[in-house]
Amino acid sequence: MDVDGLAALLGETLRRNGAQVSTAESCTGGGIAEAITRVPGSSAWFEVGYVTYSNRQKTALLGVPEPLLVQVGAVSREVVEAMVLGAQRLSSARYAVAVSGIAGPDGGTPDKPVGTVWLAWADSDRVCSQRRRFDGDRAAVRAQTVHCALNGLLSLSRGENLPQG
Repeated sequence: MDVDGLAALLGETLRRNGAQVSTAESCTGGGIAEAITRVPGSSAWFEVGYVTYSNRQKTALLGVPEPLLVQVGAVSREVVEAMVLGAQRLSSARYAVAVSGIAGPDGGTPDKPVGTVWLAWADSDRVCSQRRRFDGDRAAVRAQTVHCALNGLLSLSRGENLPQG
């Protein structure tokens, strides 16, 4: 399913559940929130989007501990989980998603090559996170991240389990 279809289906599910969602984005630069707000009536279920591209703003806006960023780096399970919990706590939304990755064309390392993205989703009861490796250029990595983020939100809002890792 394409991004527009995923966002529309997510909206239907959240509206039916009486729930809202928030986003915390780094490598996608607001792309997830943009896809969501393309859906007419999304103001009924989309609470807020945080674009925290710099580490400083991950700390200032979402409460990600600075020592954590220094210790494990922005592209890590621990940081996206802190981002998603910060977005959820600040927005009071039942669901949240967070992403941080290396979209390229540079910035990759042997441990975290270009295309590496960590995603985290949260609902009222749990946090799920995944490391993904997307192929293609910067635009392709970002587009695949948005698609994966929305797909995970849809699954979570339907009560489905998300794979960890």
